[in-house]
Amino acid sequence: MIRTGGQYRESLRDGREVYMDGERVEDITAHPKFKPLIDIRARIYDMQHETDKQDLMTFERDGERFPIGNQIPRTQEHWQAKRKAVDTLMKDIGGVVTRVGDETVGEMWSLADGADILNEIDPRFAKNINTHIRLAVENDPFHVSANTDPKGDRSLKPQEQDPDMLTHVVKETDEGIIIRGAKYETAAAYSNQAFLKPTIANWGDASISDYALGCIVKMNAPGVKHICRAGFQRDGLQDDYPLSNRFDEVDTIMILDNVLIPWEDVLFYQHTRAAAFIRTTLHRYSAMPFVQRLITYADMMIGAALWNVKQTGLEKQPAVQEKLAQLAVYREGINAHLTAAIAMGEKSPGGFLMPNQSLLMTGRVHACSNLPAMMHIARELCGGQICVTPDIDSFRGKETGKWLDKYYTINERWKADDRRKLLSFARDLLNSGYAGHRLTFHLFAQSPPFAHLAAVYRNFGWDGPLDFVKHAAGMSDNIYGEKTDG
Repeated sequence: MIRTGGQYRESLRDGREVYMDGERVEDITAHPKFKPLIDIRARIYDMQHETDKQDLMTFERDGERFPIGNQIPRTQEHWQAKRKAVDTLMKDIGGVVTRVGDETVGEMWSLADGADILNEIDPRFAKNINTHIRLAVENDPFHVSANTDPKGDRSLKPQEQDPDMLTHVVKETDEGIIIRGAKYETAAAYSNQAFLKPTIANWGDASISDYALGCIVKMNAPGVKHICRAGFQRDGLQDDYPLSNRFDEVDTIMILDNVLIPWEDVLFYQHTRAAAFIRTTLHRYSAMPFVQRLITYADMMIGAALWNVKQTGLEKQPAVQEKLAQLAVYREGINAHLTAAIAMGEKSPGGFLMPNQSLLMTGRVHACSNLPAMMHIARELCGGQICVTPDIDSFRGKETGKWLDKYYTINERWKADDRRKLLSFARDLLNSGYAGHRLTFHLFAQSPPFAHLAAVYRNFGWDGPLDFVKHAAGMSDNIYGEKTDG
């Protein structure tokens, strides 16, 4: 059943071991660095109960309500409903949040598509993943993804250095497996559970490896420690940095110090083929909501730039319109890829509706690789004032306020306060430490650029161009070589 925001907050008061700035955090729901995002996640839970949003945020089955983000996608309508839910959320909160669950639960659907591989290891594992997919729908947890290890010296096999640089199994017991290592994960400290799976790694030539591991980790399990980076929130600077202080999703290095994983939470173990499968199919579904967030980010860039040129009277300039059009092309390019991926989706091995993989993965490359250039265009349109404008205390100062009011008031319509608010928003969106963090996050959050392109290579239909050119050039059917895998 759908949870409330209060139930979510209470679930975080479970004795979990969380550290910020080197000190233990006793109640993360009240800590200023965690509270803004916890409040947003609680808001998502509460939206599921509101009359005017319930049909957008949930679906009904057997008289009960369940979260739309965790619904197993079997039709185009399911994906369209998920997109509407994400749009509803972003408009409600007035910004972008990425790690709130709906964009990570799809990774378990990918593993379910490999049931035949899991059954090679142990039939229990395929049963376990299907159970956890069902529980994600029924229990409405805040579910995140644990992917990236510290790795250490990547020229060496994990067995040739400190073995904890990659998460691995150290012992089997009657109750389950004991694991050690560490994972970097956004939002782990204020989530309920994580799907832990291998990073892109070198397991050597062994078909069996203690590093080939997939499991569910509970965030309050004994031995789990969350060491968090310092956030971008700063007391007294909410007006100068409105995004940093509301939407900074805290990243964690999650220490796994001999953590017991019960057998029912083990999804695969000691099977490099399963590990390789999940690494190549991990974002088969989750790329959809992840990339969709960049449509909202594009809207924020377009809105900030367009309001600026309207304030300064430049919206009629052809050069300005050209740059605005480039931002629009970027935004609609993402939208077109996602829309087409749903329209041309097909049934997966697990019986789900899988978005067209070539279109989805190509859309991810378009969205992520072009983001730096689009941010720079938005900076140009916003002008140099986003990096030189004084803070709000100067606008309110007895001696300084009158001068800033004079020079930041443009006309009767555009007063200094609205001008300051727009410039502060644009600065935080495009120029701040938070902005740089978001840019790097989208560069690596769903694997690095080379892996994005590798996903395109694996999913593009190469046979079509090959067959077309063979026919158009009059080449024989017995030409040297084989068709490229597509």
